[in-house]
Amino acid sequence: MDKIEHIGIAVKNMEESNRLFSKLLGKEPYKIEEVASEGVRTSFFDVGGVKIELLEATNADSPIAKFIEKKGEGVHHLAFAVDDINKSIAAKVEEGFRVINDNPKSGADNKIIAFLHPKSTNGVLVELCQEKKD
Repeated sequence: MDKIEHIGIAVKNMEESNRLFSKLLGKEPYKIEEVASEGVRTSFFDVGGVKIELLEATNADSPIAKFIEKKGEGVHHLAFAVDDINKSIAAKVEEGFRVINDNPKSGADNKIIAFLHPKSTNGVLVELCQEKKD
């Protein structure tokens, strides 16, 4: 893993949270997008090369809605940039980590993503992400 790519934060209300984080960070989000397949709307702030991703559920069955219902708003995941997501998934499985996604899937901000199960990472949901290649 090369670096922390972003920190994902689950929020109940995107508009209120964007105002709060804009005030906190002194800047506006550079991107807002919906990932329909995940039932989530995202907003991104760049803070010194590390991104803060706000995640709002777009339906009651989405992973973010379930997370907020169970744990409330707050840090949802840490995402790490990788050069080759398929090799990274295979390496993490070989090292004994549990994966949620055997195969990478499309994510927000032009990324291909996969998650490691928090039960194998001290309770932290870890995302591996690779820039989509054209």
